[in-house]
Amino acid sequence: MAERILMIDDDDRLAGMVSDYLGGAGFRVTVAGTGRDGEAQLKRETFDAVILDLMLPDADGLDLCRRLRGSSDVPILMLTARGEPMDRVVGLELGADDYLSKPFEPRELQARLRAILRRKGGPTAKADVLRFGRLEIDKGARIVRVDGEERAITSYQFALLLALAERAGRVLSRDALMDVLKGEKLEAFDRSVDVHISRIRAAIEDDPKKPRRILTLRGTGYVFAKDQDR
Repeated sequence: MAERILMIDDDDRLAGMVSDYLGGAGFRVTVAGTGRDGEAQLKRETFDAVILDLMLPDADGLDLCRRLRGSSDVPILMLTARGEPMDRVVGLELGADDYLSKPFEPRELQARLRAILRRKGGPTAKADVLRFGRLEIDKGARIVRVDGEERAITSYQFALLLALAERAGRVLSRDALMDVLKGEKLEAFDRSVDVHISRIRAAIEDDPKKPRRILTLRGTGYVFAKDQDR
């Protein structure tokens, strides 16, 4: 699943440029033109990181940084046009994770974003979530999402999907899948793997009749596609 970024900046031209560039790199960017709108967005939705301009029309960016950090641990990347090093020092002391001075190269912004996201997530958090294009499989919570929207599948179907996803690119026969899942509690009655696959496709495929995530190899079994949404 694409990582979601909230950009709080009143410069429409810059925000558009950043949105286009990061969007092309696989991020989903939401823009808020004021501090008030940014705080409201964070209350309504979940974001993986915030890009925060220190010069906003309705708020001091440093004050806003302090408020955000008081209510959330979302990574914050500050943007500043100010020349005073003390502003950057204060911002970092208030809880910002990094800063970038204007003007900047979009490539550097992307690199800094990825760095703070890696530091925040850490290896354990990353290992608990599998992402394939727009599909996200949260192993810890046992939740499946497409485009950030939770999709309903049973516990057994989740285990079946996970077995396929963890072996992405490998062909698994029906017998092999049953062997992998032999420790899982079955449904009220033991339906075939094919029926469960059909239910999973209905939940996660854009067109279950033309699947792009779970592919069938006739006479052999199933394979979970590594490259999706292309």
